[in-house]
Amino acid sequence: MIDTFSWVAAYPEIFLLVMTCVIAIADLGVKSVKRSSTYIATLLTLAALTIVNASYALHGQTIVAFGGMVVSDPMGHWLKSFASLAVFVTLVYGRDYAADRGMLRGGEVFSLSLFALLGMYIMMSGHHFVVLYLGLELLTLSSYALVALRRDHVNASEAAMKYFVLGAMASGFMLYGLSMLYGATGSLDVAVVASQLTTETMDHRVLALGVVFVVAGLAFKLGAAPFHMWVPDVYDGAPTAVTLMIAGAPKLAAFAILMRLLVEGMLPLAFDWQQMLALLAIASLVVGNFAAIAQTNVKRMLAFSTIAQMGFVLLGLVAGVNDGTASNAVNAYSATMFYIVTYVLTTLATFGVILLLSNAKLDVENLSDLSGLNQRSPMMAGVLGAAMFSLAGVPPMVGFYAKLSVLQALLESNEAIYVYLAIFAVLMSLVGAFYYLRIVKLMYFDTPTDGQRATAIQPPADAKLVLGLNGFSLLAFGLLPGGLMMVCTKAITELLV
Repeated sequence: MIDTFSWVAAYPEIFLLVMTCVIAIADLGVKSVKRSSTYIATLLTLAALTIVNASYALHGQTIVAFGGMVVSDPMGHWLKSFASLAVFVTLVYGRDYAADRGMLRGGEVFSLSLFALLGMYIMMSGHHFVVLYLGLELLTLSSYALVALRRDHVNASEAAMKYFVLGAMASGFMLYGLSMLYGATGSLDVAVVASQLTTETMDHRVLALGVVFVVAGLAFKLGAAPFHMWVPDVYDGAPTAVTLMIAGAPKLAAFAILMRLLVEGMLPLAFDWQQMLALLAIASLVVGNFAAIAQTNVKRMLAFSTIAQMGFVLLGLVAGVNDGTASNAVNAYSATMFYIVTYVLTTLATFGVILLLSNAKLDVENLSDLSGLNQRSPMMAGVLGAAMFSLAGVPPMVGFYAKLSVLQALLESNEAIYVYLAIFAVLMSLVGAFYYLRIVKLMYFDTPTDGQRATAIQPPADAKLVLGLNGFSLLAFGLLPGGLMMVCTKAITELLV
């Protein structure tokens, strides 16, 4: 369905914007140290958004609105629903951590998180270069502020500065690339650009150069090598609650903008950008896995793990178009969507355990801090162990099926180069298994220090419940992945119609 000016397409964004402003203003009168009323209002807003977007997605209708600048489709709404849920879980895990470190003196954590989510929503709904860029900048500016929120912490301030400088450079790359595409096609509308690219009058050299800059900017936002420089420093320097905010839901938005720009807007140029993504995937798998082995800081290790995991995401996007036909597109892109959703789910569980182990006197930063965790809290050790097995791709965890689906997409392309890429990815996964299983060994076979034994683990009831459900979902989706994969397949099918 096409409607040139339909408010229905933007109802979730409007509701989120209104509630964000209401919560920010209402918080001015809140006196609670833990901002209880602000916290509850934020969670209710996120829960409502999760349900509303899921209902939109189940309805299955596609609306192109506001003169083609906004699209409301199942893929966008499923990603919005998952992103809202991810921010919900992040705030549940991080509330006590933030309160213990004086980050809840005001309600900025909640309002900035909601503004970041609004940026993700715009990235997921944008069908115009300017709209997509505005959503991206709203997300990144909110993220910069969240990283720097702990003003008395030197590492956080340094991380925010690095993030800001490198992020501004990446934004410049993307804008330059988009301007070249505009110059070649004469339009900023994603659909019009896609149709223009099929004509033979286009200057392919200008288009290829524009795609290079766009892919470079997107690779930075995704954290793919060699544009990964910010990831370890920001993950390590930011407060852990903010690290989870950056590591979780924004990955869904990054996937969305990749689909909007590269698949919907530049599919005729797939031969060019797939080669670039293949090189980025190889670099990410090598840099991420080998650098993670040398880390003793748990957040830096997980940062390099993220880089390696993004390599797998890019591999899925590489296999969509072969010999000028998109016969494998639905299979490849649905596998990629499944991978990114389950990766975010696993990341929430991983950082959730780290956040709940931390208290006012202790930040869990080194791998040694996890020694003997099973003796202190079998539940947390079980959840973190399940997350590590999932990231490593060990059955029956969901990460195994996610990796398998991407590898199958590569193999079904019937291209020799993709078979080699699949073999290479499996070998890199074996390298990655070392540092994931090292954490399992620390938790179950090492003994806690005297200081760790004396530290009580008493997570809040709501966080403990959410963590249990989060850990259980890793096993449930691993044993029964069909439902989530069907959701991803239908969403991608509607996108490509």
